[in-house]
This record gives sequence, C-alpha cells and structure tokens, in this order.
Amino acid sequence: METVSYTSNMSDIDEGFYSRQLYVLGHDAMHRMGTTDVLIAGMRGLGVEIAKNVILSGVKSVTVQDEGQAVWTDLSSQFFLKESHLGQNRATCSLQQLSDLNPRVQVSAHTGALDEELLLRFQVVVLTDSSLDEQKRFGELCHSRGIRFIVADTRGLCGQLFCDFGEEFEVLDKDGETPASAIIQGITKDNPGVVLCMDDRRHSFSNGDRVSFSEVQGMTELNSMESVEIKVRGPYSFSICDTSGFSKYERGGIVTEVKQPFKVNFVTPLLYALALLDIKLLTMNDFGKIARHQTLHLAFQALHGFVKKEQRLPRPRYQPDADTLLNMVRELNAVALLEELDEAAVRSLSFTARGDLAPINAFIGGLAAQEVIKLTVFCSVKFTPLRQWLYFDALECLPEEGDQLEEGDFSSVCTRHDGQIAVFGPAFQEKLERQKYFLVGAGAIGCELLKNFALIGLGAGDEGHITVTDMDFIEKSNLNRQFLFRPKDIGKPKSDAAAKAVREMNPRMNITAHQNRLGPDSEGLYDYNFFMGLDGVAAALDNVEGRVYLDGCCVQHQKPMLEGGTLGSKGHTLVVVPHLTESYGQDTSTPSNAIPLCTLKNFPHRIEHTLQWARDHFEGQFKQIPESVNLYLRDEGFVERTLGHGDAEALEVLEGVWNNLESMKDGGQRPTSWEDCVSWARRKWETLYNNDICQLLHCFPPEQVTATGLPFWSGSKRCPHPLTFDPNNSTHMEYVMAAANLYGQIYGINGTRDFASIRKILETVNVPSFTPKSSVKIHVTDKEMEEDKEKARLEELKGKLASPSLKGSAVQMYPVDFEKDDDTNFHMDYIVAASNLRAENYDIPAADRHQSKLIAGRIIPAIATTTAAVAGLMCLELYKLVQGQQKLSSYRTSYFMLSVQYFVWAQPRRPQSYEVSYTSVHPAALSHILGPKVYTARQTLTVYTFII
Repeated sequence: METVSYTSNMSDIDEGFYSRQLYVLGHDAMHRMGTTDVLIAGMRGLGVEIAKNVILSGVKSVTVQDEGQAVWTDLSSQFFLKESHLGQNRATCSLQQLSDLNPRVQVSAHTGALDEELLLRFQVVVLTDSSLDEQKRFGELCHSRGIRFIVADTRGLCGQLFCDFGEEFEVLDKDGETPASAIIQGITKDNPGVVLCMDDRRHSFSNGDRVSFSEVQGMTELNSMESVEIKVRGPYSFSICDTSGFSKYERGGIVTEVKQPFKVNFVTPLLYALALLDIKLLTMNDFGKIARHQTLHLAFQALHGFVKKEQRLPRPRYQPDADTLLNMVRELNAVALLEELDEAAVRSLSFTARGDLAPINAFIGGLAAQEVIKLTVFCSVKFTPLRQWLYFDALECLPEEGDQLEEGDFSSVCTRHDGQIAVFGPAFQEKLERQKYFLVGAGAIGCELLKNFALIGLGAGDEGHITVTDMDFIEKSNLNRQFLFRPKDIGKPKSDAAAKAVREMNPRMNITAHQNRLGPDSEGLYDYNFFMGLDGVAAALDNVEGRVYLDGCCVQHQKPMLEGGTLGSKGHTLVVVPHLTESYGQDTSTPSNAIPLCTLKNFPHRIEHTLQWARDHFEGQFKQIPESVNLYLRDEGFVERTLGHGDAEALEVLEGVWNNLESMKDGGQRPTSWEDCVSWARRKWETLYNNDICQLLHCFPPEQVTATGLPFWSGSKRCPHPLTFDPNNSTHMEYVMAAANLYGQIYGINGTRDFASIRKILETVNVPSFTPKSSVKIHVTDKEMEEDKEKARLEELKGKLASPSLKGSAVQMYPVDFEKDDDTNFHMDYIVAASNLRAENYDIPAADRHQSKLIAGRIIPAIATTTAAVAGLMCLELYKLVQGQQKLSSYRTSYFMLSVQYFVWAQPRRPQSYEVSYTSVHPAALSHILGPKVYTARQTLTVYTFII
C-alpha cells in the first residue's frame, strides 16, 4: 500500500482555500468532514472524478483502491492517466496528482484486493467499477457495521447511484438554504391570527412551515413561543395559531423560518433493495423517463449477469449480445412485474456498455461526491441524502433516426478515445477533433469544461482549435474548485495555466489562451471573421451581463452556445441552437434586491443594509474621493463636467475633493501624519455612530407619529440609539484601527495594527461636542433626496476649487480597490466593524467576518461537486451539437439541487419567428440581423430570432 504522508489538521480551517465552499457547507460541517476517512474503490474515469471532488472538499483522508492496470479505454475519461501509464496500476499512477489537489488531505493508494479488514478502517466506502457480487457482499458488511456505503457506476450513456447511510440518519437542515424571514406589518387577534408582512418583498414561506417570532411589541406572547405552524394566505400574509386571547399587536416584529430536523432510515441494504421497485427507492430525474429508469434498474443487474457469464461486456452494436441482455431483463421482470419495459433502452445500454465517457462520469461523479460529503458530516447538519437509487441516461445523445451506426464501426484502434469511439464511432471522433470552439471563462466551470474538452478530443485534430479567454489571475480561493490550478500558479493568468494543464492531459490539444474581457472593447479581436470561423461557443461566466453580451454575439453570427452556472449546490445548463431554440436572451430581471438610498442612509432593518452602507462608505472614502482628486488635478474641465451630473452628485463629489485637498489645520481633512489619520478615524466614528443618530432622533423622536396617527418608527423603520465610544470595546477599536490605516494608505502614510499605540494617540484626540440642529432635513424617501438641492454651497465650492494655490500645493492620492480575500489589507476589518456598529445602532443582529465577506464581497458560494456536474451536462449537449441534431426533443435544459437530489430536465423552448419585408427594413438593420449578404428587393423572408 503506497501512501503520501501528510498530517491533516482541520481544527483550523484554511478559510483562504475553502472560502467559497464554506458558504455552502458551513464551519460545523467542515469540521466534521475533517475527521472522516473515505475509501474510493476503482480508479477509472468515474472513480478519479469522485476522488478529485472529495479531496477538494477537505475530508481527513482518502484512500484510492484499484488492482487493475491502465488500458487505452481508460484515457477517454481518466484525466490523471497518460499514455506512458499504460500497463501500470491506475491507483498508483493517479496518486501524486490527487495528492497535489489538496495538501490538507492525506491521500493513499491501495493496490490489493478489497476485503473486510480494509473496509473497517473507513467511515465511508464508495465502490465504482465493481461486480454485483462485490456490491452485495460489501454492502451487507457496511450496513451491519454502520459504515456509510455508496455504489456508483456508468456504462456508456447511462449511470447508476446507490446510497445506504445506515439504520438511522438525522438531517437538521434539509437544503442548507438560509432560513426565510420577513418583517411584520400587522397581526390580527383572531382564530386563526393573520400575519401581514411588509410589502417591500414577498415572503418565501410555504404551507406547513414552522416559524418563530421576535421583537414583536404588544402581542409579546408570540416572542416566547418556540415555533408556530403557518398556512400561506398570499404573497404577503399567512395565518398562524389562535391569537384571539393574546395582547393587541402594536408594532414591529420579525418572523423567521424554523427548520425542522428529521430522520432518514436506510433499512434496506443493497442485497434486498435490488429486488425492490418501490418508487420511493428510485429517484426519477428526467421528465418522461420513469419507465426507462425502472427498466435500467433491471438492466444494470442483467448487465452484471452478462459479464459474469461471458467474462466480457456486450460488444458495441452487436445485436446477438443485445438480444441476450434483453432476455435476461425480461426474466428479471417476471418477478419485478414492471407494467412497461423500455426494450429500446436495454438495447441501447448493450450497444454502448463498453463506452467510457468523460461527461457522464463528470455528472455521476459530481452527484456521488456530493453524497459522500453528506455522509462525512455524519449526523448531517445540512442536506438531504439520496434515498436510495438514482438512474440517469443521456441516450438522446445517440445519432438521430436515419443516422444509425453499424457494428464494424467500433473496432478498437488503441487510441486515447477508444472509450468514446465505442459509443459514437470513429467518424464522430474525427468530427469532434475538427471543431473550433471559443470558451469564455477559465474559472471553475471553465476548468471542468477544458478537462472534458481534452478528454473527448474537442479541437484536438489538425483542423481543430480551442480559444479560451479570461482576464482574471489565480488566487488562493480558486484552488478549492478550479482544479487545474495549483499553489505554484497563484498570480498567473487563469487562461494560461488552464491551457497548459489540459495540454498535459492531452498533448494533441490545439488551444490558445487570451486574457481579454469579452465586450465592446474587444470587438476588434472577436469580430465577424473570428465568430464566423467558429463551430460553437461555451460560456463559463459568473455574471449575467457577460452572458447576455456573448449570447448577442452568437445570435448575430448564428453560432450555437453552451451555457451553465452554479450557486452553491444548485446548477443549471442551457443550450442555444440557431433557428431551433430560444437564446439566453436579454436580462429581463428587475433590480428587486436593490436597496433604497433612504433605507441605507437612515432606516436600515437588515444586516444586508448595514453591510451595503459600510461598503458604500469604503468605496466613497477610500476609492471614489481619491480618484476624483486625481482627476481634478490633471483635468481642467473636471469641475464643470461634474456640475453637469446634477446638484446632489456634484455637491457630494466636490465637497469630498475640497476636504481632501485642504489640510486639517486649515479646516480640511488632509492628514500629514499617522496621528492625523487616527484622529480622523476617531472623529469619523463619532459622526457616524453618535452625532448622525442623535440628529436623526432629534428630527424623528422615538414617539413620533405620522400624519395618519400611526407610529413613525414601525414596520421596517427601526428606532436607533446613539453609541458611546469605548476604547476597551474591541469593535470600536477595530473600526478606528482599520479606518485610520485605510485613510493613511490613500495619502501614502504608513500605519500600524498595534492597539496599544492607537489608544495612546486617542487620548490626545479632541472630539468636538455635538448639538442637533432643527434646520437639518432628514430624507424619508429617495424622491426627497433627489429634490433637495444646495446651490449656494455648490457655488462656494466651485470658487474654492478654482484657486490656483489649492491645486498647486496638492499631491496625488492613492485610491484603494476593495479586495475581500486579503486579510492583511484592512478592507474586511473596516467593513465588518463599520457594519456591526451600524447594526448596533439599530438593534440589528451583527454578522461575523465570514458572513460579512459573503454579503459585502458579493461572493457566489461554490463547491466542486456542482461545478463538475454542470460541466458534464454541458458536454452532453455538446455531443448533440457536433452531431448536428435538429430535433428539439434531443436537447435538454436542466436545473438541479444536489443538496436535496432535485432535478428538472426539460426541452428548450422554440424561438419566436417574424416575417420581415425588405422594403420596410433599412439595409443596415437588415445586415445586422442577417449578416453581410445581398438579397433581392421586395423578397419576404422569415427571420428567426433567438431572443424572446
């Protein structure tokens, strides 16, 4: 048994490495994972995919087992095997690269047979490429010993997954989603009582949910109740228990979902589950395929019987073998008594069973690894396990009717693509290698796509080519899911490192790496000629704007596009086929999550509001003001141009410029020493957390009522209270420390983290007293903010900034770009402290650094399992595009949640069509729609557009 030695210590989670995954799983689950030992048997394509994802997730140890030697068909999907490894043990050859994925995980290889002694060392056992006898034997052993047990298998275009988590498995959080919450506007005294929520957003509760109440004034009985079951009445209301005997509701309150734990019993080990066709044991994950997947449950068993009898898999496209397998399935069905047997699916399984396809392994491997992660947290904090079988097929990838293949087309030719040729034939392989594709994005999905491209041979022929572009550089947080990168790649362009990695997987890859942002600025490079030379485009982008732009390019040039995205354990894929499907389309989403300015400035009621407020202050003070000062110093027309942006914006910008040009001794805010920076930070603290709140309460006292007699401070308006600075309060000092250092940075002044020295400086700082002013107007709505103009102050600032002496004595400033992942730069220190102090003002529960980084940094939670699954599905659609399939029913749009094993597959929608008369269309517009072609005048043409 060969082992790579590494001492794993998960007591301290490497948040830099696991950053995005932590937002999916949480710290508790990660700590549990760090105590789990996992065995993965079989190191062909599926086994290495599962191992890759599990190692990246951060378990304590992974042992990979395989007695076999690498053969040509393995190279079709085993991305850590090379031609030089042929004839050598698969586990041993894969070991070093698996270990390099995550040095925090101990990885070892076992080249002997599976036995009871070996299995008893692990908490989780995964079997791939195993016989039915092994599955039964080891499944019984694991079930009896409390070892979590998974079987994963793929054959051609079909896959199978089985889970046995033991007699009892407790789930505390079924999906890992943040509990829903809403702000209360009113509660009736009735039976049942009706809760009315604020209408700024719909509540997201469902019938039967249980909720808890807090901060309710008047009807305080609700605050002490553990949880209450609800019945939804509408988007802004729901009913609860009998409230007729409670006190009268007065104001305020928050209602929050209480997730209910439940237990899952896996009382059926694999030996007995094989014979059952209870629908609860079969996860049907594709619309219209229930009968097919029930048939596959029998067909996989029959396939094991065929191999045991013939000592081989069925031959590709060999009818006698297909007949034999079908007869074996019919015999099994004599007991199972399926009402509908999908005999065509059985024949297709026989024809393709020797195939080993990277996209199928990527998808099933992603699902299986996600189940391992659920198991590794033992008493699962999050996610619902699979119960117990899952079947998947992509048989629609086979050639459409009239394009059938013959048995003689599939003879092995000893190439790295033999496993794929066994399914599609050599002609299709040659077509794949001639493809020219454009991949936009080399992040998580981009890395997985490039891996699949290399394995299937896309663009790997003399006439083929892949172009990949990504303007980003590799950071530590990327390494947890962008598996082509290693620590030595940090700081390098993603596209360069990814291209180099896949060339090592498949030396025949023809790939060019760019570092360009796709957009109007790069249209000189990615022009008409570039797109017309492509066969297709793949989008691996992390933003809607980029997808919309790329989609527009594909529409204009009539090129197919593959698109996919992830959010934690959720994933989706979309395929766009010219003239057959709708496109990604314009971004029609509304900014429903946009926070009103008056809410940010005066009336926050969620931690998201205080974090956005802190982020806005960061951007304004440490980035926008320095940039404006620098523009003022080098651009003579800056002031006049700024005045043209509207009075409110001009006043804010010019006030900031003047304050930061004038020294502190002359009434401005420009520091000359570190002590000045600390003094500024302390006075800024007083302004934000005491003076501004006192002024707000002066304008709107706690007992203020509206014109209709209702309390002003009710609903979403939380009545604040001022804070008093305390040098012994850690949050107070963290704000001063971070703000002072950032203020020093924009002026080129060095600071310190030494609280003791900062406290000493604070002793000398003079904080002016503050008295609220009755003349100050507080804006209650965004409209009021827009209407309030201060022309006199603008004229005064215009005169001051016109002074030659001011500009002559000024020096350049150093704007700060927000970077959330560097814990030494004071950025997140400032955001966390500023937000939590603001939250304390308004009695909003504070957020820790981890949660604050997620919200303020606008981080997209991510995990390797979802990414692998999405890329696998995208490449299944790629097969169809390359074959030129023209039936809408062949293509799939998908959405899934691995946390609860929820899947939706659907056919894409057709595009709308329009009739356009040439005489009514300007030639330039027609050229834009149809491309640079000449058409006969007055001809009527049907133009298909992708955009709905």
